[in-house]
Amino acid sequence: MASSAQSGGSSGGPAVPTVQRGIVKMVLSGCAIIVRGQPRGGPPPERQINLSNIRAGNLARRAAATQPEAKDTPDEPWAFPAREFLRKKLIGKEVCFTIENKTPQGREYGMIYLGKDTNGENIAESLVAEGLATRREGMRANNPEQNRLSECEEQAKAAKKGMWSEGNGSHTVRDLKYTIENPRHFVDSHHQKPVNAIIEHVRDGSVVRALLLPDYYLVTVMLSGIKCPTFRREADGSETPEPFAAEAKFFTESRLLQRDVQIILESCHNQNILGTILHPNGNITELLLKEGFARCVDWSIAVYTRGAEKLRAAERFAKERRLRIWRDYVAPTANLDQKDKQFVAKVMQVLNADAIVVKLNSGDYKTIHLSSIRPPRLEGENTQVNVTVDYIRPASPATETVPAFSERTCATVTIGGINIAEALVSKGLATVIRYRQDDDQRSSHYDELLAAEARAIKNGKGLHSKKEVPIHRVADISGDTQKAKQFLPFLQRAGRSEAVVEYVFSGSRLKLYLPKETCLITFLLAGIECPRGARNLPGLVQEGEPFSEEATLFTKELVLQREVEVEVESMDKAGNFIGWLHIDGANLSVLLVEHALSKVHFTAERSSYYKSLLSAEEAAKQKKEKVWAHYEEQPVEVTPVLEEKERSASYKPVFVTEITDDLHFYVQDVETGTQLEKLMENMRNDIASHPPVEGSYAPRRGEFCIAKFVDGEWYRARVEKVESPAKVHVFYIDYGNREILPSTRLGTLPPAFSTRVLPAQATEYAFAFIQVPQDEDARTDAVDSVVRDIQNTQCLLNVEHLSAGCPHVTLQFADSKGDVGLGLVKEGLVMVEVRKEKQFQKVITEYLNAQESAKSARLNLWRYGDFRADDADEFGYSR
Repeated sequence: MASSAQSGGSSGGPAVPTVQRGIVKMVLSGCAIIVRGQPRGGPPPERQINLSNIRAGNLARRAAATQPEAKDTPDEPWAFPAREFLRKKLIGKEVCFTIENKTPQGREYGMIYLGKDTNGENIAESLVAEGLATRREGMRANNPEQNRLSECEEQAKAAKKGMWSEGNGSHTVRDLKYTIENPRHFVDSHHQKPVNAIIEHVRDGSVVRALLLPDYYLVTVMLSGIKCPTFRREADGSETPEPFAAEAKFFTESRLLQRDVQIILESCHNQNILGTILHPNGNITELLLKEGFARCVDWSIAVYTRGAEKLRAAERFAKERRLRIWRDYVAPTANLDQKDKQFVAKVMQVLNADAIVVKLNSGDYKTIHLSSIRPPRLEGENTQVNVTVDYIRPASPATETVPAFSERTCATVTIGGINIAEALVSKGLATVIRYRQDDDQRSSHYDELLAAEARAIKNGKGLHSKKEVPIHRVADISGDTQKAKQFLPFLQRAGRSEAVVEYVFSGSRLKLYLPKETCLITFLLAGIECPRGARNLPGLVQEGEPFSEEATLFTKELVLQREVEVEVESMDKAGNFIGWLHIDGANLSVLLVEHALSKVHFTAERSSYYKSLLSAEEAAKQKKEKVWAHYEEQPVEVTPVLEEKERSASYKPVFVTEITDDLHFYVQDVETGTQLEKLMENMRNDIASHPPVEGSYAPRRGEFCIAKFVDGEWYRARVEKVESPAKVHVFYIDYGNREILPSTRLGTLPPAFSTRVLPAQATEYAFAFIQVPQDEDARTDAVDSVVRDIQNTQCLLNVEHLSAGCPHVTLQFADSKGDVGLGLVKEGLVMVEVRKEKQFQKVITEYLNAQESAKSARLNLWRYGDFRADDADEFGYSR
């Protein structure tokens, strides 16, 4: 710790004490100090030195919390002045010392000199000369040191210094206050004016114990706006430092411990004071951040009176240089080019209160999400905005309970210098998202958002209002034929009605909001024939006609989320209204025809806009663009003759793992079975070497995890519901079974075994061509039969048709090739579902013949004859 120097002496003479050196870290009392060495790659070693031959008063001690009967011990007279004399003289200074005596308990006694050698000021003599310490009784003045102390004491007595002055010294005893009755009032009473203080203890880099002067309040001060790595207390009472915790503590100790400082009291948290410590050499809060010893914390940065932006700038400085706690830091937008980080774009659509679609100068469209806010509507009308990308949230896959999210670009959007997110929050139209402290994916103006939210809460704006929230009821009559029929006469008589375009399905099909009627309608443009877009049909995707996307884009750019006027003329059989839409005095139907993105439909002949449409079409034809590029050829429309579809029978081997109570079943693909076995083996080996800490996992609905089954093995699972920590509903994604477990039998799914590495192997299917009995007993009989025949066996599977929920299939026994569903019909356990598709008629006939045989033999469902009379619907059966 400290360097040492051997004093020379004659051979055989008395031993001369070794002179050692160190820096004074702390003064414990008037006769004890702690010295430390020079730091080399970390906090230096330290040791306590007690002054030989003198005694100073004991400082006050607080009663131990574990001893209810114990009482606080006050200062002895002149104890605090003695401590202060040494503190002001020695803290941070280099001293040298000699050890004269060491007790069996390890306490060291010696002489301390200010400076690098023993020619410096003798600290013990100085204390005695000031009347702040006395010679120890019983010491005989038989050596020069003792004689010198005796002389100093006599001089102090003669001069009536310190404890030799008149009176009992009661005025030197502090009235220490360990607690504050009303911390909030105490902080407010100081009006954020600097308070003189001495730092008495450093718990970690950002938490200290301070003695506030002149009233001697001993308080814990947490530095506003930051948090340093801390020391975690373990169950056995030991402390485990987080990375850089010891270094951060030494950084603060070496600058502030027992120094005279000023503290600005800014807020309070329980009995702890939030504040900023000011030292003549600088602000420790900003220094800790700049050196990478601390990170900004959102919950207290708002009270930092010297400007949160300074703290963010200091933290950014450390991040950019990857100092200490930021050694592995990667900026959220590190992989983006500058042109992708900041750009000007035109707002094309407002998706919701935190998301807009913008058009870039390149012509591309991009969805932008406002950073760090959560909305419960934003105004925009093809406005130029400035976009600064803050972070990109990666895509997340869909689960059964949580939809998939595509990649999100989150940014700060400003119009004329106004931050849209901040404006929303300040009006109480959105709230600010709270993040984990180590989550750097947040708005670059996060502190302004927090401040805006605080103002909105204080003023009771929007979401924070105590008034009852107004209810805006909007009737959505899109596709509701009955409601549309009721509205049609009103809309026809109204002539032109104001509307807002909520959505554009295609060039000529839109969704409108009518404010006057407070309803949503589907609206088709009259008089034109627009190219049809791509459509998803059962089993296939129908491609869009040429220029359908261009027509949709044209309509979107022109009218989406704009105020328009509409004239409703009629309605189709699906409940969609047909009519004319006007934007800034222009007819959208005419504009589409004019730009060769639509043709005139014969129904326009009886309209007052027919001449305008024909004129626009003729001009478009002459240009020979888009839909009219080849119009001279006049291609003859040929109606394709659809070939009759045949039943596809392509059976693949599967392994049946689970049968549900509604006669659905889960299977694994035999071809990927070895992959699953290998993954399970590797996963269990990994878990065995790194077992999850019991109770450390907090399950959340929709999350993938690992679960310990009754066989004691771990399996991949998904959390479906959390009733309580003792009742968590899980679904085993590779086998299809469900179970209710305590959270202690769950753990985090290691990324190496996620569904991205190997998708969930259990796939759900239902039997084709059969009806599952609704009667519980009858259904149980059918399920029991299936469980007995096929559970945990290999079968052959063929997908017959798709349906809501899951595909419907036929299953064959692997050995006999017998149809499992047909077998259930033969046994009278289920009924036949008659389907009209021609490709299924041969199979349906076979199933119906089997059903007739079961009826004749009065098996199971048919034991009382044919129960399917017209009045038997109440039993859940139908022919």
